[in-house]
Amino acid sequence: MKLNLVQEVTKSQLRNDLPDIRPGYTVRIDVLITEGEKTRIQAFEGVVIGRSGRGVAETIIVRKMSSQIGVERTFPLHSPIIQSITVVRRGKVRRSKLFYLRGRSGKASRLVEIR
Repeated sequence: MKLNLVQEVTKSQLRNDLPDIRPGYTVRIDVLITEGEKTRIQAFEGVVIGRSGRGVAETIIVRKMSSQIGVERTFPLHSPIIQSITVVRRGKVRRSKLFYLRGRSGKASRLVEIR
């Protein structure tokens, strides 16, 4: 009974405007950044290397290369700071966690695109 109650309470907090996001997809996430009294939107584009959680606690890990340095960021999918998520490319992978990309750089880190 309590589990159903928790699901009913969190159902109103779920977003329904999210695209299908899977590991291997290259996504562009527009994040709302607040600095003092000003707010701006910052884009973060990279490859989804992992997805975990269910419901409101669902998160994705996105990795990008910024001047030969790997940058990873974890995004809660249902957070209000996420303005939009756009799928740029769909990469073909056979694993649910792509942590092996951490050890690769350059052309070795490319994924084949699904056509």
